[in-house]
Amino acid sequence: MNDAGANLLCFGMGYTARATAASLDAGAWRITGTFRDGEALDGFDGVAFDDAEAALAGASHILVSTPPGEAGDPVLGRYHKQLAANKHLVWIGYLSTTGVYGDTGGNLVDEAAPCAPTNARSRWRAAAEQAWLALDIPAHIFRLAGIYGPGRSSFDQVRAGSARRIERPGYKFSRIHVEDVANILRASMAAPAPGAIYNVCDDLAAAQAEVIAHACDLLGAEAPPLIPFETAEPDMSPMARSFWSDNRRIDNARIKRDLGVTLTYPDYRSGLAAILAAENSD
Repeated sequence: MNDAGANLLCFGMGYTARATAASLDAGAWRITGTFRDGEALDGFDGVAFDDAEAALAGASHILVSTPPGEAGDPVLGRYHKQLAANKHLVWIGYLSTTGVYGDTGGNLVDEAAPCAPTNARSRWRAAAEQAWLALDIPAHIFRLAGIYGPGRSSFDQVRAGSARRIERPGYKFSRIHVEDVANILRASMAAPAPGAIYNVCDDLAAAQAEVIAHACDLLGAEAPPLIPFETAEPDMSPMARSFWSDNRRIDNARIKRDLGVTLTYPDYRSGLAAILAAENSD
């Protein structure tokens, strides 16, 4: 892709959008992010969410990370007519979740698997995916596993004293380092395939207790004791309970095959090691 004149509009400038924006060539890209009242964008051009008409009109690329609600996707609710009328758009990336697959009993799922979400948030995501794909625009869907990275990893839980090692045999979860998310999004921008759906995860699904134990080892900290899931569940938040309600493994072959992606951090061990090394070098 020729980056000359590339103009990225991010609906929502959260953790992933900021990492992606920061990874782009600042000399080749103009980057604008929407914000809500009182939110700071820390160096990026900003526009209020409800006043993004001009930014949208000039955008060649759009990244959508705002979550949908019961009423639907907020970006489509506010801007669907302008999106459909913008003939200059090259690429739109919608950040969804692997939660749309629901519970597969631990079986591996690729992008052709049916969506069977088991909670409201994932049902809203699945509906938003379909709404984006229904428009005649260059939309791409990215179903993300659990995102971690600097300032958002198991290290932070261990240091805060909030880490728990929960044991539920057979339950493994997929993850993805935020830097690899940015790499995958850039690869898609370079090879647009409107309508494409991509699973975004690393190569190694792992038990939650295993990841926490490894983080403790790297920090030289004592690992917390294992807690049976049945013992831990009554004290879980609704969000945590929904996390543990599904058991699935995610196939990431398409990002490698179709986008030519080589993961920088193919598993949580390499990802955590890099985070700690960067911290120690500061």
